[in-house]
Amino acid sequence: MTDTDATTPRRRTLLLAPAALTALGLTAAPAAANTPTTGSPARKASAAGHHGAAGKPKAMLDAWLRLWNGDYSQAPGIISPDFRVHAALLDGGDGSAIRGVDGLVAWIGQTRAAFPDLRFALQVAPLVDGRHASVRWTATGTYAGGFPGAEAAPGTGVTFTGTDTLRMRDGRFVEYWVNSDTLQLLTQLKVL
Repeated sequence: MTDTDATTPRRRTLLLAPAALTALGLTAAPAAANTPTTGSPARKASAAGHHGAAGKPKAMLDAWLRLWNGDYSQAPGIISPDFRVHAALLDGGDGSAIRGVDGLVAWIGQTRAAFPDLRFALQVAPLVDGRHASVRWTATGTYAGGFPGAEAAPGTGVTFTGTDTLRMRDGRFVEYWVNSDTLQLLTQLKVL
């Protein structure tokens, strides 16, 4: 087995850790999580996004949804370089390795690799209270294969729900707590 083959199951497992999958609670690869944000592809993706949503919770949450739906250009405008994740991950981690713009974008990208057409939609209007915002969402997508232990065939449709809670500072998100229905997702993937 080559080094690449040995890491494939871990990387595939990491895919399921974002907003729902973040939801699933996995950790992003350390290299991606610790990449400096200055000059990164995510940072360069949208200079215009830096000012559009900053400081306006509704606009920030709209950009957050677009980010999770695959528009990575939203990240530099709404994610602080100090951004950190709090989540119970499937591998036992707590999400602390996912940091900053690049760490979050890498994590979302890994998740979307397992579910390329993954779409998040708000189930309940966002709640904003001072520096905190919370949104309840539903995610739908098509499983592309590769999740360890999954017996579901590629092409299987999945739907699961979750709640994101975010802390804002200086017009950006700095902390993220996620709770998702991992049981619902793992059941659909026939892991359980």
